[in-house]
Amino acid sequence: MIREMTKVVRIGDRVIGGNNPVLIQSMTNTKTEDVKETVEQIERLTQAGCEIIRCAVPNMEAAEAVKEIKKQIKIPLVADIHFDYKLAIRSIENGVDKIRINPGNIGSEDKIRQVVDCAKERNIPIRVGVNSGSLEKQLIEKYGGVTAEGIVESALDKVTIVENMGYDNLVISIKSSDVVMCIKAHQLLAGKTPYPLHVGITESGTVYSGNIKSAVGLGAILSQGIGNTIRVSLTGDPVEEIKSAKLILKTLGLRRGGIEVVSCPTCGRTRIDLISLANQVEDMVKDFDLDIKVAVMGCAVNGPGEAKEADIGIAGGIGEGLLIKKGEIIRKVPENMLLAVLREELLNWK
Repeated sequence: MIREMTKVVRIGDRVIGGNNPVLIQSMTNTKTEDVKETVEQIERLTQAGCEIIRCAVPNMEAAEAVKEIKKQIKIPLVADIHFDYKLAIRSIENGVDKIRINPGNIGSEDKIRQVVDCAKERNIPIRVGVNSGSLEKQLIEKYGGVTAEGIVESALDKVTIVENMGYDNLVISIKSSDVVMCIKAHQLLAGKTPYPLHVGITESGTVYSGNIKSAVGLGAILSQGIGNTIRVSLTGDPVEEIKSAKLILKTLGLRRGGIEVVSCPTCGRTRIDLISLANQVEDMVKDFDLDIKVAVMGCAVNGPGEAKEADIGIAGGIGEGLLIKKGEIIRKVPENMLLAVLREELLNWK
């Protein structure tokens, strides 16, 4: 996959853009001013694989809290600001690694300049974010509604505002809950800017619907070499966002590490409890730091052939199953031993 070679931007001790890996982000859903609860959630997210974390800063109490939060976490911290430029300035003063603003709702040029000058003084990046829901009235009228073209024009207008203030340490995000519109907007934007892009489908929905929309949208965008950091936005535990983001990147070949589990969809030949077994295998492999593919097949007729592309696999029969390793059948074991035998093989993997 040929990736767009954007400007490299440093966020804390991480870098995005250029030829650097696509990094995974999430956003806390705790009250930021509750430092203990927020830090605990960030620690869970970090353990799950989150690489950059964003917190909402809706008031001055939250802006003050980020100072203590920053001290207690191990990944870069981004402050999400809307409307009040003073919150942005205070968050920067309190040590955040990046701020997210929409210059269009910050206020006057003087207020925007104060934020930009403060970021420039500490050389921290500004993520210029535009959502389809916040598109300006004149652009809606110009394009006859909310469109990909309007979103891109709005984002580039905001970038120009910051550039004209003498700052180009920028990341851009353009988001929509309309997947097709979001894909088109990123295609249009990628060739018009040198800055790295933060990619996501906003307001995508629950864990079920949000995962489908995010996989389709992010998959289509990333597969074209567009995007430098991603967030899967889900209505639920943000740890689920990390799991989904990792799998999307791994599926596209943009991330290595961790065991990938593949399983057949079951059919009339299935004679074991494949659904339960596949779920148990998927849960079990979380404990292993191996970069391999594990197949779980329900049929001893087609299973061995289908599992050949995996590093190791199990295929069920009638009350028993086969252990398959690197395309070869190793042995036959009772159904109730399949999981234990697979785990033993993984523990001794070479």
